[in-house]
Amino acid sequence: MDTNEILREQLSRLLERSQAHIDFDEAVAEIPAEARGTRPSGLPHSAWELVEHIRLAQRDILEFCRDAPYADRNWPDDYWPATPEPPSRNAWEESAEAMRRDREEFQRLMSDPGVDLFAIVPHGTDQTYLREALLAADHNAYHVGQLTVVRRLL
Repeated sequence: MDTNEILREQLSRLLERSQAHIDFDEAVAEIPAEARGTRPSGLPHSAWELVEHIRLAQRDILEFCRDAPYADRNWPDDYWPATPEPPSRNAWEESAEAMRRDREEFQRLMSDPGVDLFAIVPHGTDQTYLREALLAADHNAYHVGQLTVVRRLL
């Protein structure tokens, strides 16, 4: 296996699961539906807000990597849900499943030998594909940590 293959494999693992802390699927497991919109005392976000934010931000990074032309989004409105509560009965599962699908798509993109991980994304400024994969993994890990705290306090 060459170093590029090793790097691609490590990126795929990093995007999907943690090697040092809880992962997304563990963090969202067993949060009761009635508690998903609750902001624990002293914390700024509910479990729903964090799940949907993870999905929205990861989707944005994925689209940046693969879609030209890319349309910038408005911060913070386009990156956070409008309410602390899921807007419908199915919103939680739909958001979590969309996050998983986009994560798999991101993994496929990063695993594609036709994608030079060190190349600058064509419509970006100085962002490489590698940087974007690391950004997505880092961002997700940060908010999964927050989600874990919210879950414990619920």
